[in-house]
Amino acid sequence: METSVGGGDYGRRVSDRSRTTTTDSTTGLAPSPGRRAHVLVLAAVAVTLLLWASAFVAIRHLGRDVPPGALSLGRLLVASVALGVLVFRRPRTWPAKRDWPLLLLCGVGWFGVYNLALNAAERRIDAGTSALVVQVGPIIVALLATVFLGEKMTRWLLIGMAVGFAGVVVIARGSSSGGSGDLVGVWLAILAAVTYAVGVLAQKPLLGRLPGPEVTWLACVIGAVVCLPWSGELVTVVRESDPSTLWWIAYLGVFPTAIAFSTWAYVLARSNAGTLTLTTFLVPFIATLIAWALLSEVPPALTYVGGALCIAGVLLTRRKSRPRRQPEPEPPAD
Repeated sequence: METSVGGGDYGRRVSDRSRTTTTDSTTGLAPSPGRRAHVLVLAAVAVTLLLWASAFVAIRHLGRDVPPGALSLGRLLVASVALGVLVFRRPRTWPAKRDWPLLLLCGVGWFGVYNLALNAAERRIDAGTSALVVQVGPIIVALLATVFLGEKMTRWLLIGMAVGFAGVVVIARGSSSGGSGDLVGVWLAILAAVTYAVGVLAQKPLLGRLPGPEVTWLACVIGAVVCLPWSGELVTVVRESDPSTLWWIAYLGVFPTAIAFSTWAYVLARSNAGTLTLTTFLVPFIATLIAWALLSEVPPALTYVGGALCIAGVLLTRRKSRPRRQPEPEPPAD
């Protein structure tokens, strides 16, 4: 899954301003949002999902020639420059000392290890399968939130986790039929999902204190530093690769990372976060369609069954138990 960025209090303030309307003096009713604003939001959603889905396909395409470390470093360097332009063109809010441990955890896990694991996974499994496995990330987020954030462990959370992880088992079963290397690819994709979850939990409190662009840019720079040990590989790739390979690396840094993060933040500031997150379930299916059209790849049949279970599991974790009805007090005896 490509990562999503919210704006914390910064995004909520924008959201509050965007929802502020005036009432009609005769009817007392608020006018409906402008059609143009609605179209812009829908367009931003479409752009975000398409770019995130295309990232899985681009990684799969480049994985044949570009090592995972070099690809991660190249993508993050390009993204750092592109996001830096966005950050430095307006007044900035820098993190306090207490924010840096969380920033380091987010940057190392979400941007560093996540990219390394996903790039290595897609050398073994197809783009659609990797996108489906990474969709288990929200379930891991919910599980870790109960441990580290003190959130309540509900019945639906347990059921959803069981269904979601059953989906991963089914995907692993379908992929391992092609050889043990495919099973290793599934485990690498699971590692990517875990580091994504850790990054989300680290980012959550940061976005309550800092604007989203600053958090994203700093985490991206930290991720690039994590990948510096592969700088020699990247130099070799730049020297020996054809221009199309370099273009695809630049594409990953600019479009699925810098631009998609920006359009996601734009939508998040104007929409309900919970409902909006559900749209990311379209990413694996869009990625599968793009991979089928451009790479002639079709995931194993069991992958679709497992993917459906993963998504069902995430949906179940979002259900809320109905509050128990309190028994009505008996009328006093005459």
